[in-house]
Amino acid sequence: MRIILVGCGIVGQSFARILIRRETELVKDYGFHPRVVAVVDKGGAAINPRGLTLEKTLSLKDEKRTVASSREYGHPAMSALDVIESVEAEAMVEATPTNIVDGEPGLSYIKTAFKTGKHVVTTNKGPLALAMPALVELADYNKVYLRFSGTVGAGTPVLELAKKCLLGDRIVSIRGILNGTTNYILTEMDEKHFTFQQALKNAQKLGYCETDPSMDVDGVDAACKLVIMANWIMNKKVTLKDVDVQGIRNVTPQALEEAAKKTCTIKLIGSINSDLRVKPIEISRHDPLSVGGVLNAVTFVSEFAGEETIIGRGAGGIETASTILRDLLDIKQNLATKLIA
Repeated sequence: MRIILVGCGIVGQSFARILIRRETELVKDYGFHPRVVAVVDKGGAAINPRGLTLEKTLSLKDEKRTVASSREYGHPAMSALDVIESVEAEAMVEATPTNIVDGEPGLSYIKTAFKTGKHVVTTNKGPLALAMPALVELADYNKVYLRFSGTVGAGTPVLELAKKCLLGDRIVSIRGILNGTTNYILTEMDEKHFTFQQALKNAQKLGYCETDPSMDVDGVDAACKLVIMANWIMNKKVTLKDVDVQGIRNVTPQALEEAAKKTCTIKLIGSINSDLRVKPIEISRHDPLSVGGVLNAVTFVSEFAGEETIIGRGAGGIETASTILRDLLDIKQNLATKLIA
């Protein structure tokens, strides 16, 4: 499978390292021969139709800050859209930063890949939060696959549990902790009696939170993930504007102390019932969702199996990159099944 990698930050580089590390096993265990024919970053592109040597590409990125610095394969003036349109490949991996204002440039990258017959694996929540129903339709129209496991739960297989492990059952509601940063902040406030600002400062020092924390603490990141789950798992046609969102800025140590008296705590919970909502609420300390630190936890309530909860780390470059490989293998298996049929 020929692959175009758009975005060579932490996730993109981690994905390349996984391919290097697992090359032999991928061929032996899955018959999967991934060949990265183009890599795009802010400085331009590196292109080799026969496949780039990923070790050299990563070294260039580290030393020169851009893959386009390659003397043999570098294209400093080439845009990602030009690469997607002109380079022959079966799949595009889109790992650019999330933009929830208009979804760009990831949204255009995904649409262009579809129109040129390429399957897409993305870790970018923005395009999906803003236009997921339209993107799913566009993928179907162009007879290509869209996969996005890394947008929810990072390496924790949240979407796979619901979509594959509960196959045949009907999920009637979902609730969960979908943002590790806010969970860390609330845990610090609960256990150490920190103020919101003190806990936020700690989260930023540890790298759990950006300088501008609004995506996390205002509940927007969790809302994006909720939209993806609602569309993919429960077949709702919703976007970010359909979510009632409330963040954690107004949660106080006093509110957590009052909750503790009732053997409860406060968590930022995203829920899908008749509506979609992200809100800090009291939950029992015995609830499976009462996890600490940067963990995520999601409870699926299904018609037959009842409640099933999955818990795991919800962030990290290598964890998120592992889902890209998982999605590519899923696409390969689907294509193989079609050929047999």
